[in-house]
Amino acid sequence: MSPSYIAALLFVGVSVATTFSNTAFGTGKPNIVIIYADDLGYGDVQCYNRDRGKIPTPHIDRLASGGITFTDAHSSSGVCSPSRYTLLTGRYHWRTRLQSGIVNLWGAPLIDADRMTIGGLAREHGYHTACIGKWHLGWDWPIASQSVELFRTGGYRGKKEIEATDDHRAAWNAAFTKRIGGGPIARGFDAYFGTDVPNWPPYCFIENDRTVGIPSEFAGPELFQKNQASIQGPAVPDWRLEPILPALGQRAAALIEQESKSPEPFLLYMPLTSPHTPLAVNKPWRGKSGLNLYADFVMETDAVVGQVVDAIDNSGIAENTLVIFTSDNGCAPYIDVAGLEAQGHFPSGPLRGYKSDVWEGGHRVPFIVRWPGVAKSSTQCDRLVHQADLMATIADILNHKLPDNAGEDSVSLLPLFRGDDESVREHAISCSSRGLPGLRVGKWKLILGPGSGGWSEGGDEDHVQLYDLADDIGETNNLASQHPGRVTEMQGLMEKLIATGRSTPGSSQDNDVKVRRYPLSAAPE
Repeated sequence: MSPSYIAALLFVGVSVATTFSNTAFGTGKPNIVIIYADDLGYGDVQCYNRDRGKIPTPHIDRLASGGITFTDAHSSSGVCSPSRYTLLTGRYHWRTRLQSGIVNLWGAPLIDADRMTIGGLAREHGYHTACIGKWHLGWDWPIASQSVELFRTGGYRGKKEIEATDDHRAAWNAAFTKRIGGGPIARGFDAYFGTDVPNWPPYCFIENDRTVGIPSEFAGPELFQKNQASIQGPAVPDWRLEPILPALGQRAAALIEQESKSPEPFLLYMPLTSPHTPLAVNKPWRGKSGLNLYADFVMETDAVVGQVVDAIDNSGIAENTLVIFTSDNGCAPYIDVAGLEAQGHFPSGPLRGYKSDVWEGGHRVPFIVRWPGVAKSSTQCDRLVHQADLMATIADILNHKLPDNAGEDSVSLLPLFRGDDESVREHAISCSSRGLPGLRVGKWKLILGPGSGGWSEGGDEDHVQLYDLADDIGETNNLASQHPGRVTEMQGLMEKLIATGRSTPGSSQDNDVKVRRYPLSAAPE
């Protein structure tokens, strides 16, 4: 990066750190730090996969030893945007327009302006709130209708040199000198620093609602090699991918240190850009795993988690800080899963499938909670939990009664944090990238269609899949034909959860759109 751009980043670091003035010590309200990994598989964390995991993750393991490791935790989807929506809102993503896939390049905000998020909830209770990392939930990009074509590249992925024209630069300048609405600071956060999607344009950092620098060139072709950037588009001069993850770690550590000096509480939502592609591994970590570049990136990600946790501990606020670590979905198969498995590392552990799939490997994820004095250290919880539950959990901690139109699918995990062993959640829904839903009720899992619903091959199962996960966590034995009554009962529950617009007690709510159904042999009209 150019010296002037580095200077701009240093300025951003100062402004982000000084924008906040908060932490809670002695207020009765814990600080809340949520670290959200991107594409980290259930089996990529050593403490989840000791027998078939070969990647050292000492910092995440240390976090787990200080709290609770949840073994049956789920994201809302096998891909990222829908999972992020659900974590932030406590509402299943399939109640929105995003019935399948992710928010597309230059996409509009997925979270409605009037919808409560965990950031907005905490802010109501005096928290200063920050988001540092990857957003990927859409913005109100200020792109003029007559300039749309100048932001498109026809699928070009950086395989050859391409130069921006005066028309490109004029259109980009007109857009990126304006505020960008609909992002984190319009959805409950006091401040934001990060990249919207690191492998997509615009190739630059965004602070609050403005780009850091004005993109004026197409991204260089060197950014598109070996699972790096994937879509060509506007970039600031000399943009590189490797500095992104370290910058996020530095900003988060600086924020925590600053917040530790103030009496008010803070909430930090830190959606990491890793170990998702681009596999922009920095030199100290290249080859460190002895496996492949993805495994190296997992190790670098683990180090950033350690940097954030160390900042909490060294600032003297650990005793009053709730830390939650989890991932948005499973490991992506295109990072050479076959090669890793040949070397004895299984990114999904004992689970079937990977990122995108409705099978467990797509959405069963690491979920670790450290909260000294509340969550007992070195414990394990096998109860069913869901990332939607963060909304109700934070509300419970703050003694806040959620309105009927917030957190419709969220259940408080506070009893589990405190050591209770009774189930708090009777059922949960997670979907594949194409929207194929899987419904959990206790140990039973019903998939309302054949196959993975994602990228994994296989799936010559009958049209409906029913698994007993207590006996068959690998989803190898389809029991649908042996339990037709259970299939019908669970199908009816799914229809009820769709029709009522919620899965928790409260008045019925409207879904944003008509929810797509997957046909079953006995499906009601």
